[in-house]
Amino acid sequence: MRTDVVYAKTEEGVELPVIDVTNPAFRVSATDAELATMAEQYILEAGKQQEVPVALREVLRNSMLGRGLMAAAGTFLDGMSTYLLKLGPENLGMAASPIDKKIAASFPAFTARLRLQDMARLLTDGLLRAAAEEPRRPVCLVNIGGGTGSDSWNTVIWLQGEQGELLVGREIGIAVMDLDARGPGFGGRSIAALCAAGGPLGGLKVGFRHFSYDWSDAGRLRKLLRELEAGAAVCGISSEGGLFEYGSDEEIVSNLRALDAETPRDAVVVGSVTRDGGPVRASLIASRVLTRPRTIEGFRSLCRQGGWTVEEARERPFSYNVRLVKS
Repeated sequence: MRTDVVYAKTEEGVELPVIDVTNPAFRVSATDAELATMAEQYILEAGKQQEVPVALREVLRNSMLGRGLMAAAGTFLDGMSTYLLKLGPENLGMAASPIDKKIAASFPAFTARLRLQDMARLLTDGLLRAAAEEPRRPVCLVNIGGGTGSDSWNTVIWLQGEQGELLVGREIGIAVMDLDARGPGFGGRSIAALCAAGGPLGGLKVGFRHFSYDWSDAGRLRKLLRELEAGAAVCGISSEGGLFEYGSDEEIVSNLRALDAETPRDAVVVGSVTRDGGPVRASLIASRVLTRPRTIEGFRSLCRQGGWTVEEARERPFSYNVRLVKS
């Protein structure tokens, strides 16, 4: 592992690496053919799974990753558990058990790491032109259901690393909108570590705010965007493993309409959409996490109703990772 990894503490005082997808310690890659092979193997193995034995349940309850996965059955995986999945088996630290490392090396965990990279890359590419055209315009990154907000801070890392002086002197703000405070709390400490002297974002001032937000209340989203002055900024919105995966059709459309109304013409939205296919059906056997699978055509229709167009869609085994622009 590279020695330039920075660390931040969880609410419980546990020190964890701060994910930087530009660092080989965290970066993953796979060809489409490799992903297809892994997906086929995953479906085959999931089909053979039986009820989890009592002894294994007890082991899972006592593991870093297992307890979060068990708590997510019938609902969703919390922000900190999702973050741990994205660290990879090599970065979990001495406290990780063999079962933790096995979970972190699993196919769903690998695709979660790939999804994070996709989100940051899609958002970076979508913001580059607007940021370059107006050097003094503030940057506002809004993260809906964002947990730690790792896709937002990785976007800032990518923008800074590839464009040199692009962000120097700008007002940069990250706003995570999530009902849970633990993930955003770690996110704020992570950004402080990244911005410290010698860190990947050393020399930049990146503000971080957490707002409690339930995406069933799109009216509150409009108010928060006005409070953030998003309409005057280079604005990127993301929802990785969030709104487009768990939200209803009505919730997705109402949130997209709010974003359309309160952000500038050149704003972009990125997110992951649960894909209707074999790996997702197999994952329901294994985890019972209640995402809402959709076809890409069905999602495009929701976007049109909300005032947005799918500009790019990356097809992954469990999701379509997308970037939206205004219609």
